[in-house]
Amino acid sequence: MIFIIVLSVILLDQATKFLALRFLQLNIPVPVIKNFLNLTLVHNRGAAFGFFQNQLLLFVLVSLFAIGLILYNLKTNSIILKLSLSLILGGSIGNLIDRLRFGFVIDFLDLRIWPVFNIADSVITIAALVLSWELLFNKNAA
Repeated sequence: MIFIIVLSVILLDQATKFLALRFLQLNIPVPVIKNFLNLTLVHNRGAAFGFFQNQLLLFVLVSLFAIGLILYNLKTNSIILKLSLSLILGGSIGNLIDRLRFGFVIDFLDLRIWPVFNIADSVITIAALVLSWELLFNKNAA
């Protein structure tokens, strides 16, 4: 089950990034929902919100370390923790593939009030929120 979740996230993330590269022009917004959602191809050479620009080696090493920690912690008995960690793992691998392949992460979802992001970022964020909630409010989670 874990393998299927991780692989599904990676495939969805990479497929959408492939389409973004194929059909979008760099930094040119394409409106999808007026005043709400654009598709804007961006080459993100930083971390979340564009912090730490051009630190490729650092991001690759941190990603590999995080992936190792997640793999180690997948031994938990909690279904919610396994699901959350699997989603974070898939998203982390999706963005790591970009960094290794291109030297940057491909972002394309543009809400206009938030930095441009991708499917992997979305999955990681949602799973991290679920994971945090579980760890904070479920005394049996850890």
